[in-house]
Amino acid sequence: MIYGDDQSPELNEVDVLFFEVGDIVYGTDASQVVRIDRSAPEDLEVPELGPLKRGNRAIVFETPEGEGHLKVDVIRGVRPVPIMDLRRLPQVAGAAPYAVGVFLDQERPVMLIDLVETLNAQGRH
Repeated sequence: MIYGDDQSPELNEVDVLFFEVGDIVYGTDASQVVRIDRSAPEDLEVPELGPLKRGNRAIVFETPEGEGHLKVDVIRGVRPVPIMDLRRLPQVAGAAPYAVGVFLDQERPVMLIDLVETLNAQGRH
């Protein structure tokens, strides 16, 4: 990729993959995602994200030990988000270690999660 000057939009945005677990929308850094696949019974479910309706999709991502698979209900898509619109969660917030921030999407907060940390939080590496 060729980078322009510091005013280039690519430097001020991050691609976020939006997905649903139950009725809740989450986001993750799209650069972590290898592919979207059909889920398998052994794929990771994170109860703290909420109950799955169907769980028939899986977000596949790289971990130091190989691929990880997170079951989700719906993939909403990827879109660029201005970095200035992303907010890190302070450690004192007491959130799960995979909850890294929040994005205010049309007045609706979207929790941003780290996919690798979802495995670590469930004791799966």
